[in-house]
Amino acid sequence: MAHLLTPAPVAAQHMVRMRLAIMRNSLRGDDASNLTAGVSLGVLLAIGTIAVAVLWPAYLPLTLAGWLSGWIFGPLLFGGGSEALRPEYFSMLPATPRQVAVALLAGAFAGPAPAVNLLALMSLPVYGWRFGPVGVLVGLVAAVSTLIIMVMISRVFVALIGLFVRSRLTATTVGVLIGTAIALCSNGWALAAALGGTDTAAWFETVFRVLPSGWGVAAVEASWPLALAILVAGAGVIGLLLAVWARLLSRRVVSAVRGGVPSRRGTPRPLPATTSGARITAAKELRAWWRDLVRIQLLATAFSYAIVTPLLLLAIDAWIMVPFTGLIAIVMAASSSANLYGADGTALWLTLMTPGAERSDVRGRQLAWLLAVGPPAVLLSLAGTLVSGESWAWPWVLGLLPALLGGGAGLIVLLGVTSLVPGTDPHKRGGNPLSTGADESAETGIAWLVLIAVPTTALPAAGAILYHPLAGIAAGLLTGALSMWGFGRIAYRRLESRGIELLNLMKHGPAPTPDKPTTADLPVQHRIGVMICHLIAWLPLFPQGVAPLFMKIFGVEGPSWFLALHLPSMWQWPTIIAMIATGLLMYGYAFLIPMRLSSSSTAPTS
Repeated sequence: MAHLLTPAPVAAQHMVRMRLAIMRNSLRGDDASNLTAGVSLGVLLAIGTIAVAVLWPAYLPLTLAGWLSGWIFGPLLFGGGSEALRPEYFSMLPATPRQVAVALLAGAFAGPAPAVNLLALMSLPVYGWRFGPVGVLVGLVAAVSTLIIMVMISRVFVALIGLFVRSRLTATTVGVLIGTAIALCSNGWALAAALGGTDTAAWFETVFRVLPSGWGVAAVEASWPLALAILVAGAGVIGLLLAVWARLLSRRVVSAVRGGVPSRRGTPRPLPATTSGARITAAKELRAWWRDLVRIQLLATAFSYAIVTPLLLLAIDAWIMVPFTGLIAIVMAASSSANLYGADGTALWLTLMTPGAERSDVRGRQLAWLLAVGPPAVLLSLAGTLVSGESWAWPWVLGLLPALLGGGAGLIVLLGVTSLVPGTDPHKRGGNPLSTGADESAETGIAWLVLIAVPTTALPAAGAILYHPLAGIAAGLLTGALSMWGFGRIAYRRLESRGIELLNLMKHGPAPTPDKPTTADLPVQHRIGVMICHLIAWLPLFPQGVAPLFMKIFGVEGPSWFLALHLPSMWQWPTIIAMIATGLLMYGYAFLIPMRLSSSSTAPTS
């Protein structure tokens, strides 16, 4: 430890070495595969950014703003802002908060993400070539300063989240911001199309240049005195962000606030005291939904996404999604609840120590989820259908609503015990109370599985609605009840037989399996292909395939951004079928290639 007592510059070197050592020793199996694929995809995006600077320079500020948004929201969407080097580890060192902040900042640059982002920022000197050698020089300096500013903004944002998200209100606010950001990323085109006039486009261009990500473009285009002033201002912003971050780190280390657990004062008693095991568990679960900041944030994200997405489409006068606001919320809420048992940590031992409590525990969790998600989803569905005036949507809403609620309540407990991802116990979470400490890639995979599986449970009801509306409503009630009962039965049976193994998994993590093949064993081209398919397969399948399919069935006018509906009528159905087939093939490739690797490696050799 003596080498850590050296001045800040040397300490920064050691931070970099520690960060690299942690990354090197923790990347095994699928983690290494995900990193390789992620870096490969990032390099492709960086090359695309440079191409924008060459071919479409007017869109360079917008492209760089996308990289800035990734630094801001990426830590929350992928990893909850988890940290490899926490400031608490160095609180006993004889160093000022600024020195610790500088050293941690140096460690933050020791990774692939800053390197990939720096490659993307090379678009600035490439763009500066248009303005001569001075433009190239200014672009190089601006690229470095912009990278530092982006990383610093990300660190300050995560530090603010970790320090001030200590109440239900702040956790809800973060969830609303994340849900709104996801909705803008997926359907912001509608707002852009509605505001696509010349004046609006000029206004957006000004906004993107005012953002810190656009200062480099402004500096390249300006005269050299103004460019120098912009670069000096950027250096001042870096110093200000560093001071703010040092202050936040100091407050985080010495803060006496409780670790992300809000006060119990005013906590409702949703269910009366009873001897029924399922009701006792439901009451406990509802209190967890009320107190756990992670659950509050996830629910806020789900419902804000479900509300903002139809509102964005209203900008182009498309009301088709408004009746289905509640249905979207159910699917998103189920996806965010997929790791229901893993989020509780080792608290499962309380259930296992009570004879015969497994069935009551599963049924109680299902009931609590229905009470937390069902009423607002029903309200959004009924209100959305009434306000939209889309009378044709009533059978679909009334039939799919119970089917999705039952399917979601059944699948979350089933996947909770069959695909559990171990996380940190709630009372042991780190500086960011919205981080569960679980494997982000595994949790994301389960979430995507739920996004596909829950709508699948409603397919019988959808088919029955096409036959007759009343039959569809009855089928929705029946399939919802059967899904909840059947999946829940499988879940508590498995909990009875494998409960000890699940508890051991949550306490110690997955057992090492050095001989088991992983995605990391795939060739590089297949790793990149699997990663890309997981990321974009939903685009041809749902927005360009399933959505125009239903629009054609119900005769909804307005081609919007659906490719098939912009084509002549004779090509619309073939295009829709081709898009759905493309999405299914991409998902098949993403799942079957790793499975083929596993089966081929376990096959007996002669």
